[in-house]
Amino acid sequence: MEKIPEGPGLIVYYHGALPIDYCYFICNLYIQTGRLCNSVADHLFSKLPGKPLLDLEGLLHSGRDESVEILKKGNLLSVTPGGVREAFCSDENYNILWGNRKGFAQVAIDAKVPIIPLFTHNIQEGCRTLGKIGFFRWFYECSRLPLIPVYGGFPVKLRTYVGDPIPYDPNITATELVEKTKIALETLRDRHQKLPGSILRALLEQFDKHQKED
Repeated sequence: MEKIPEGPGLIVYYHGALPIDYCYFICNLYIQTGRLCNSVADHLFSKLPGKPLLDLEGLLHSGRDESVEILKKGNLLSVTPGGVREAFCSDENYNILWGNRKGFAQVAIDAKVPIIPLFTHNIQEGCRTLGKIGFFRWFYECSRLPLIPVYGGFPVKLRTYVGDPIPYDPNITATELVEKTKIALETLRDRHQKLPGSILRALLEQFDKHQKED
């Protein structure tokens, strides 16, 4: 947690099938520091019942300009470039599925803020999806509806790791910053996650003294 800067910053995280790790993270951030973190959410959420509650929780559905303004005011903002595709189509190999998205990098450049990578150990072992099955992947790509079956809810230990901030660099392009951020996130993943992930191994870690003290 000490790696989160006191000023503004853009948190970039890997999206698990069920992002309960991120929910715990922002709650813990508030408990320890009193700071709120706004979150960029998929436009789908703006169409769901309960939108006022989502607004109260700081979920944003607008574009780049609003994100830049929030950061320029000294706030924290989070985004998961992989979004719903990464949540439902990634798997135990923890592939980062960003496609050609680089808007988040341009936001960080325009706001002149650092990017903070975030990764949670075992997040894909808690819940899995059937998104890597051809039909479900095809259905999502055609409809953009997150209706891919999810299974799990396994009682595995989750550990969220905050990486070293990537400082603002006026000489870097958005494309270069995307690649730099991806490498930072993959480094966190490779350092803290055995690949491919295993539900059985994650369950057994609950009884591993060394893992508990990590």
